[in-house]
Amino acid sequence: MTRIAIALTPEFADWESALFSAVARSYLGAEIIIASPDGSPVKSMGGLKVMPDVAYGALDPASIDALIVPGGLSWERGTAPDFTEMVQRFRREGRVIAGICAAASMLAGTGILNNVAHTGNSLASHRAYPAYSGADYYRDQPQAVRDQGVITAAGTAPISFTTEILKALNLWGPEAEAEIKAFAAEHR
Repeated sequence: MTRIAIALTPEFADWESALFSAVARSYLGAEIIIASPDGSPVKSMGGLKVMPDVAYGALDPASIDALIVPGGLSWERGTAPDFTEMVQRFRREGRVIAGICAAASMLAGTGILNNVAHTGNSLASHRAYPAYSGADYYRDQPQAVRDQGVITAAGTAPISFTTEILKALNLWGPEAEAEIKAFAAEHR
């Protein structure tokens, strides 16, 4: 069974990983593990209160196939936890790592985007992080980008973000394609 961790921050953007978790868990049988900084409940930008399964420290990349981080207001407010060590552990283990919106810029700050194609809300938001030197790999496009097990997206791209994660985890097939096609119908 595919095991996926979604690391939430206080004031996370609740729509950015919702489609992914619903499709992966309910239709494709993946196990979704929700984590917060200390395992305590977190509230989304929209006021959704989530009771996590574990704290970040309990996430072991040896037994988890992917780490997904939605964006949110905690980065804008300067209150987001430092993800560098956790992201580096997952990267060393060769796990899929995905960040959308402000979390894509957080990935820039960990240095893992310096040599892979990527996108995000803007190049300027990535450049705000001193560890980022990957501007030559930045793709200014509205859809998610997947390269070498790293997926990034602007906050306006939860559908292509979901699609690229499913493909990276080898969960893409007729059933996944049908679900995503249904959710993306308004974009035709």
